[in-house]
Order: sequence, then structure tokens, then C-alpha cells
Amino acid sequence: MSDNRQNMSLGLFQPADVGVTTDGNNFLTKLRRLDQPLFISSNCEGDSTLLYSGSSQVDLTAAIKSFSGMVLPCPLDSLGDAAFCQTHQLRYPYVGGSMAKGISSVAMVQELGRAGMLGFFGAAGLSMELVEVAIKDLSQSNIPFGINLIHSPAEPKLENALVELYLRHEVRLIEASAFLSLTLPIIRYRTHGIYRNDAGAVVAPNRVIAKISREEVAARFFAPPPDKYLQQLVASGDLTPEQAAMATEIPVAQDVTVEADSGGHTDNRPALSLFPTILAQKEQFQQQYNYREKLRVGLGGGIATPTSAAAAFAMGAAYLVTGSVNQACVESGTGDEVRKLLAETRQADITMAPSGDMFEMGVKVQVVKRGTMFAIRAQKLYELYRAYDSMEDLPVAERDKLEKNFFRAPLTSIWEQTRSYFVQRDPQQVEKAEADPKYKMALVFRWYLGQSPVWANQGESSRKIDYQVWCGPSMGAFNEWVRGSFLDPVEQRQVVTVAYNLLFGAAVLQRANQLIQQESQFKFDSSMLAPLKITQIKEFLS
Repeated sequence: MSDNRQNMSLGLFQPADVGVTTDGNNFLTKLRRLDQPLFISSNCEGDSTLLYSGSSQVDLTAAIKSFSGMVLPCPLDSLGDAAFCQTHQLRYPYVGGSMAKGISSVAMVQELGRAGMLGFFGAAGLSMELVEVAIKDLSQSNIPFGINLIHSPAEPKLENALVELYLRHEVRLIEASAFLSLTLPIIRYRTHGIYRNDAGAVVAPNRVIAKISREEVAARFFAPPPDKYLQQLVASGDLTPEQAAMATEIPVAQDVTVEADSGGHTDNRPALSLFPTILAQKEQFQQQYNYREKLRVGLGGGIATPTSAAAAFAMGAAYLVTGSVNQACVESGTGDEVRKLLAETRQADITMAPSGDMFEMGVKVQVVKRGTMFAIRAQKLYELYRAYDSMEDLPVAERDKLEKNFFRAPLTSIWEQTRSYFVQRDPQQVEKAEADPKYKMALVFRWYLGQSPVWANQGESSRKIDYQVWCGPSMGAFNEWVRGSFLDPVEQRQVVTVAYNLLFGAAVLQRANQLIQQESQFKFDSSMLAPLKITQIKEFLS
């Protein structure tokens, strides 16, 4: 039976070249020509199977052959969900996710945008003035872009102020990250300017892409805005009753990114378990609300090689989101020392540490542990916070250690710096701290957690041991993949080049997998993909 299947003709094609066997030197070259179909054909005796490029549009006056198998074209712009690209005016379903403190910099966002991809500026942890400058620069670039909005439970006024800024400058896309629940500011952003067009469809000019790692959080973004928030916005005059009614016909986020084992805020969830769950959840909400524009789900966290990119698309990801690998690129807003550290990071060189923005809640972020003591010191601060009610209650030996090694200054001096900062940023934080000694201690400890990424980004060598570098295990996978290639030296890593290689490699692998599934027609040996090195991919693209 297998012989009959092998000789079964599926149709006719017109060869464009001389076919190659599995040991042909130009085997990979054929796979890399992503826009050309490939045909599997045997000679008349059936003892030699060849792989041809060609056309199914047969000219009967020319030489034609029968084929028993086929590899479909897979151009880069066919990957993912075309509706996602159309909505966000992109060529490729590739997103550079936001990284706080401007690590996903204006330059990075601009480079991605010029290449037909989407980048998010990392606004978290920056002053309003710096965020506004970034918005103005990006708005003048004439490219698609977005800005980050990170959940700030300890500073709700900050979240509201950022939304005010985004609305004032007509920022049309935000990436909502670290949200545990919805807040009034994000609903205000999403529903601002909502209207019904001449065809009767509801149009929301402002869009949200939400990064989530929990089902209950995804559910909140898949659903329409909660009525309690819509009524508050009507009461404040930000929405009319008619607009509030329109808002019940749209989701809070049309696009939801499943954030698996990523750098920074993460629940360390495995993508293979989490993504299918959220994908099924998406279908349930789409059926329940019958949205005019269908919900979409992308995947981030762990995307660092063509294989992981191909796996994401195979699972049904509408788009890819990368982070850690971009931080090591020359356009990132971090320092050269950090980029070098990241280029040397292995998968086992990461750990979890207390988060600065959600310190009291015990929330953790994923960071590099190799070459830094940040994670150990941050955990020590959290343990002291849990054990004592004020800085005055700290044992003398512990306080001396903190002042000498962690803060390198008296805690009273650190408090004065912290107080001056919040007097300008959010005076209510000062009032709360002066009334609550434990909260005052938390703010002082958060000073160290807040300064550690700044020292890293600025390359403060005297503080190298305290660098906080957000990173996931994908960084180690990327480093192993590019070892010995032109992307091995950190100074050669450019964010768009990395993106092209990930997408291109994923497309080639997708075509190779079609051959594997037709092994009875074309004897495929996976070792033939061994030459699929990053250098060859770059040469092909150039």
C-alpha cells in the first residue's frame, strides 16, 4: 500500500529547474525561497525522488511532470493573523514588547516600525516629561507604535496621569501590562472618542493590547468594559450615555498576549499549557459576545529561536511578542555592560526577585542572577519588611549591613531622598508614610529596587553587583542559537535583524515540516536542516 501511495499522482506541474535529491547542495536554498511552491516528483522508474520548484499553471506545450507531494509557499507576511497586521498597519505579525525604564527605547520602536513591525515604548518607571518627549518623537516618525501602561496599584494617580497624557497626545495604542484587575483609567482610555459609523458599527479609536498570564485576567480583557466604570465615566462627563451603551459592544482588548515564562513580571507559566487554554477562552468570549471584529491571541515569553517562533504560529498565535532578546540589541535603552551580561546569559542564569512596584504584595519579577547580587539582596529586604514594623525596629547589625552594603548611606538619608521624590510625584505617598512607619520602611526599601535598574541602564560600574536586569530563559536559548554566527558579538545584534531571522527561520521550518509529513513521498532526514544557521539566513535576506 505504501508503494501505491508513493507513486500516486496528485496532479501536474511545470518544473522551473532541475530537481534536487535529499543530498543536493541547494536543498536548503529551495526551502528558503519562501514564495515558491515545491513539488515532489519521481522519475519514470520510481527509484529516484526529486524536489523541484515550479508552477501549477501548466503549459501543455512545455515539459511537464506529475507530482506526488507538495510544499506550499510561506512568505513572511503570511505568518500569523492577517487581520492583526491590517488593524495595526503592519507588514509582519511581530511585536517588540515594552520593557520598563525606556529599555524598549524610541530608537528600538522606530526601527521596528520602519520594518513593518510593531514596537512599544517602555514608559514604566519614567517621569512624565520623558514619556511625553518619547511620544512626540514617535508621533513625528510616521510609523505604527504603541506606549506601555503598567498597572500601578500603589500609585493609582500615576496610572490616571499617564492616561491623561496619552489622550492629550492622541496615542492610539497601548500595551497594558501587570494588570491584576481592570481600573477606571484603562477603561477611560479604551472608550475615549467611541462612536458609531455610518454603517452602524461601533468604532473605538483607542486600542489596547493586554499582556496576561492568568485566565481570570484574560477574561476581564476579553469582556466588554464593566458597567460600574462606564457609569462613573458618564457621571464624570467623560462619556455620554449613548457612548457607554456603545462600549458594551466592544472588548476591553481586541488583542491579548499570552505572556509565558518571560523576563520581568511573570507567573513563569509554560506556553504549551497556558496558550491553548487562553485560545479556547478567546473562542468562548467571541461566541458569547459575537464581536464584529474577532478577538485575537498572541504569544510572548520564550520566543527566542526559529523553532519557538514556528511552534507559536503552529499553536495558532496571531502574532509574536519578544522582549529579552531585544534588550541585548544595540537599540535598547540599557547600558553596554548589561548587553554584554545578557549575551553571556544561559538559561539557568536567571531567578525570581521581589518587584519594586508591587513590593508589599510579594509580587516577583524574573531577573539575571549571574554576575549580580540583586536577587539575594532584594529578597533580604522583603524578609526584613515582613519581619519588622519600622526601620527603628530593625536589629542594629541588620541596619548597619543595609547602610554599608545595600544603600551605601544612612537609611535616614535615603528616606529624605525618597520623600523629596514623592513630594513632586505623589504627595499622598509621603502623608501615608509619615502616618505608617511600616509603609515608610517599604518606600525606603523600594528605593533600592527602583534604583537598581537605573544603575544597570546607565552602566554605573560601582553598582554592578546591584544591577537589576529583567530577563527570561529565552535569552539563554537565543545565545545558544546564534553562537558562532554574525549575531554572536553583542555589538552586531540589531532588533530588526533578530526579528527577520526569527520569522524567516520559522517560515523555513514550517516548510520543512511539510516535507516531514510527506516522508513516504520524499525521504526526509532532519540532519539536512543542520546547515540552517543564522549566517546563511542573513545572506539570503540580504
